[in-house]
Parts: sequence; structure tokens; C-alpha cells
Amino acid sequence: MNRWKPGDRREPTQAMIRVDQAGEYGATRIYAGQLAVLGDRHPAARAIHHMAAQEERHRAFFDDMIVRRGVRPTLFQPFWDKAGFALGAITAAIGPDAAMACTAAVETEIDRHYQAQRDELGTSDVELSDAIADFQAEELEHRDHALAAGAENAIGYPVLSGFIRLGCKIAIAAAKRI
Repeated sequence: MNRWKPGDRREPTQAMIRVDQAGEYGATRIYAGQLAVLGDRHPAARAIHHMAAQEERHRAFFDDMIVRRGVRPTLFQPFWDKAGFALGAITAAIGPDAAMACTAAVETEIDRHYQAQRDELGTSDVELSDAIADFQAEELEHRDHALAAGAENAIGYPVLSGFIRLGCKIAIAAAKRI
């Protein structure tokens, strides 16, 4: 495994693992917030449960990788817990279309983030690269489902989506370092 050194332009693999674990944890919290508001009987609940289960599997993989590779988790974990749940709950309270807009926005940024990591990793870390490719495909399924389920019908969709995507970019940048 290549070690990152100050001045390197490449993102250190440890930072990739840290930010990916934080992101997958945040996703589980977003879906928990959505389900807390919409409830299990809402027509969207089945799909949200399915997406949440996939996010939980992604998070478990990165939790294991953090332990095995001795990666320091982000110090923002308690914040992601509350912020992710609040984002899910607030968008679900606006309505099911807004909940799906949240999912579409988050997954759009995660797709871009994962693709950048895959491009950077190449074949230098096959285990991580393969997992990211697998998870990226599922994140795209989530985005596509959310769009098909009415995400773009949410009130103020362009603003809501833009705000959530900006928040994701900030969270990604912060979790890489802190």
C-alpha cells in the first residue's frame, strides 16, 4: 500500500476510508429520519427500508476496514448522527417528494465522490476499489429510484437539491481531514 506524504496530490487511502465510513453512517441516519416521520406504513417505506439496508451493509464494510487498517474515524461522527437524522426527518416532513429529493441529491454527490476515488485508486488497492464500485452501483440505484419516485416534484427542488449537495460536499471535505 502506498503511503501518503505531505505534498502528495493524491488523497491518502486512510482519508478515503474515513470519509466513506462517515458518509455511509450519515446515509443510514438520513433514512432513519425519513422513516421516523413517514412511518412503516407509508408507500415509500418499503423502498426506504431497502436502501437503508444497503447503506448499513456499506457502513459495516467501512467500519470493519477502519478497524483492520487502523484508520482514525472522523471526529464529526456525533454531528453526522444528529445532522443526518434531522435532514431525513425534515425532508420527509416536507413530504415524500422532498424525502426523495434528499436521496437524489445525496446520491448524486456520492456517485461523483466514489467515481473520483475509483479514478484515483486505479489498481493500487483492489479491495477498496472493488467495494467502492459495488457501493457506487447501489447508490446510483437509490438516486434513480428517488428520481422515478418524484424527487423533482418536490417544492423548490432545484434549491433544495443544491443546498443538500453543497452540504454533502462540505461534509466530505471535513471528514477527510477531521
